[in-house]
Amino acid sequence: MSLAELIHFDANSWAGAILGAAVLAVAALVLHAVVAPIVRRLLRFSLPASMLLERIIAPTRLVLPLTAVQFAWEAAPATLPELHVAQVATALLLTFALTWTGIRAVGGFAEGVIRNHPVDVADNLAARRLETQARVLARTVMFFVLLVGVASALMQFPSVRQFGASLLASAGLAGLAAGIAARPVLANLIAGLQIGLSQPIRLDDVVIIQGEWGRIEEITTTYVVVKIWDERRLVVPLQWIIENPFQNWTRTSAELLGTVLLWVDYRTPLAPLRAALERACKTAPEWDGRVTALQVVDTSERAMQVRCLVSAADAGKAWDLRCRVREALVDFLQREYPDALPRVRAELDTRAPAPGQRTT
Repeated sequence: MSLAELIHFDANSWAGAILGAAVLAVAALVLHAVVAPIVRRLLRFSLPASMLLERIIAPTRLVLPLTAVQFAWEAAPATLPELHVAQVATALLLTFALTWTGIRAVGGFAEGVIRNHPVDVADNLAARRLETQARVLARTVMFFVLLVGVASALMQFPSVRQFGASLLASAGLAGLAAGIAARPVLANLIAGLQIGLSQPIRLDDVVIIQGEWGRIEEITTTYVVVKIWDERRLVVPLQWIIENPFQNWTRTSAELLGTVLLWVDYRTPLAPLRAALERACKTAPEWDGRVTALQVVDTSERAMQVRCLVSAADAGKAWDLRCRVREALVDFLQREYPDALPRVRAELDTRAPAPGQRTT
């Protein structure tokens, strides 16, 4: 027995068609209500899969009834008045519901992967790498899902079907003018893929971009947000990141070496100063115990320059350690060796001038 015979369509009335569509829609909702808890229980051991399921429960509650209604319209007699309008309207709603489901599924899976690898741990390099890849690639896939959804919706209308097909095949977009207009967007999209795969930067990386020190706070499909140390935000296009050099202080490790430079007099004893540096590092909570060294790196006609090299676990601790060491050494010199500070030396000639010689 066919679906049309089961529902008893009336060839001249919408009553049978609407009744059949309603029955199928209710059956789809009941099926959704029964299957969803079972699938949730089966996937509870996988965080990415369970997050994906939680994200798509709401849109699939719309997809299943619309699919059932579309089947009902397909089973309806072709002589039903304005049947094509109902089919197109349902197809449009189903297309947008499927697009919504796809976007939510990608976002849910990415969020599950990120939560499965938390970054609030001491050694979070691998977790930050994975989070960056997941977020960038998820946004890129969402963009393509949306593109396919819009193209599929346009293909429901004969007048713009060709445009939808071209958009779906990524051919032309709307001719040369639209292609030129879309070039910056596509360039940033490709740059986002490059960043997601090669990862010159990751979330929470410490970078110096255009002379500004900060951390990567957000990576979108078009730009990167750098949180500068004084709470300002630097917004950088993705394409700029790919095409220009910048400093990444946490590319392979967060550990850093910091330097403290001091100008001191030539009479400054280096051994006590080196010992003061070691004491300052040992009492500093920011020092990681790897490196401490003192060297004379420059000289001039008036003083010599001493470089203190210290190490810390990350950039923030390295900055605080440098400040702490600088203050400790200046205090040590002022207290123990006040003559060690740089001096300007001059020699005065006190001899009496010869008779008849003018003094200047």
